[in-house]
Amino acid sequence: MKLKYIVTTLLVGLTFTACSKDSDSNETTTTQPDEINNFVWKAMNSWYYWQPNVANLSDSKIASTASYNNFINGKTPDALFYSLLYQRGTVDRFSWIENSNEIVQVSKIAEVEKQGGFSYGIYPKDASNTNMVALINYTVPGSPAALAGLKRGDVITKINGSQLTASNYDQLENTQFTITLAASVQITSSSMVTTDKAGTLTVTKAEIDENPVAYYEKKVYGAKNIGYLVFNAFKSDYNDELNAAFAKMKSDGINELVLDLRYNGGGSLETAVALAQMINGSFTNKPYIYLDFNNKHNSEDGYENLSEKVNIFNLVDNEPTFQREESINSLALTKIYVLVSFQTASASELTIQCLKKYINVVTIGEETVGKFVGSNTLYDSPAYNYISYANRSTKHKWQLQPITFSYYNKDRDANPAKITPDYEINPYSIFLNLVEFGNEKDPSLKKALELITGQTMRTTAKTTNPSLSIGNLAAFNPTNTAKGLYIEDFKRLKKQ
Repeated sequence: MKLKYIVTTLLVGLTFTACSKDSDSNETTTTQPDEINNFVWKAMNSWYYWQPNVANLSDSKIASTASYNNFINGKTPDALFYSLLYQRGTVDRFSWIENSNEIVQVSKIAEVEKQGGFSYGIYPKDASNTNMVALINYTVPGSPAALAGLKRGDVITKINGSQLTASNYDQLENTQFTITLAASVQITSSSMVTTDKAGTLTVTKAEIDENPVAYYEKKVYGAKNIGYLVFNAFKSDYNDELNAAFAKMKSDGINELVLDLRYNGGGSLETAVALAQMINGSFTNKPYIYLDFNNKHNSEDGYENLSEKVNIFNLVDNEPTFQREESINSLALTKIYVLVSFQTASASELTIQCLKKYINVVTIGEETVGKFVGSNTLYDSPAYNYISYANRSTKHKWQLQPITFSYYNKDRDANPAKITPDYEINPYSIFLNLVEFGNEKDPSLKKALELITGQTMRTTAKTTNPSLSIGNLAAFNPTNTAKGLYIEDFKRLKKQ
């Protein structure tokens, strides 16, 4: 049986009841540094990618013991951590800190062990960017959301009895909430108009283990055996399931692939490299991705090469633990079609940027998030350079997930701000047309099938106004930081 994998969709606003670390108001110095905060600062000083850009992370900060102690003491560890980020929210949108496997954000926590079991995108109803709706991307089978009756394509208009807005949609991450669904949706050139269904649905979070290999279907058009694969997270403890999906496609004689990464916020570097080999398989031992760390860790800079083997992990105490390796099942494709959206990030963007140096990658959908950085977990193990879980302090359960590297394709080409798809699909055109995975009414899938077959797909898709386009949708959909690109074992990197 799989060990539980911890994920989250958005950081939620629940009150964090940490004990105050405030010093006595009459004290001006402190003789000893706070143990946890000392770990936070020193680990960040060593590993944080933007350390040279943050004055409070300068090596000179520790020159005066009294000054240093006064700076780090009197703060909660999360408050200190977030104060050290470089242009938080603009440049660094992705670093986070955990306590007891819970993401902590300046005295607010998210219960990452529990989920409602559905993925959604937030869309403004008009250019005022005030009133919103949430479109259900998919639900996890057997989850609270699925059991409550939510399904792909449903539109949420109200949360806990109030119109969904820019200031309350994070309530969709509460432990329990009620929602109202739209009975009808009309889209004009300037706005979306909805009417509500009678009654509400209640969703209560529970512990679930989501399989990211969400859907596979073989579609046959003449000599074209088209595989449609929905892959929703790069989770290394599901590498065996992903490899099995490619074994199934291989036995099905798949010679064209539509890879749906629209709802994939990223994850394991191990999985990302393995996926490339599953798709093609002809470039074993060739460099795939280059990682660049800060100046203090230039010795870690290097390549991850493509391999004919994939590592299989289980999670032990929330840590990816190597179990065995398997031979990779490869389709030997020289061209694939990737569906992307404003929720596509990190390892998903890596797949596009790095794989296209070897094969033809055609992208369809919307501009991606633009996250070309990653992290490794830092523990309170200073004698082991803060990277040893086994040798961490057991006095507390704080750990860091800051950005520690940027990544590039094998030629180290500069990354774009975002990936602009080869064929753009207006995001509002999918309203009314998301029924179930694989349905050709889905505009992005329909476009991919037309490109592959050269035929016009005749469907019963409902028309929406394609001219409606409101703002930067990624801004209303915070990237799932817990799915950001991370490394299980960066010691495996091939050095320059």
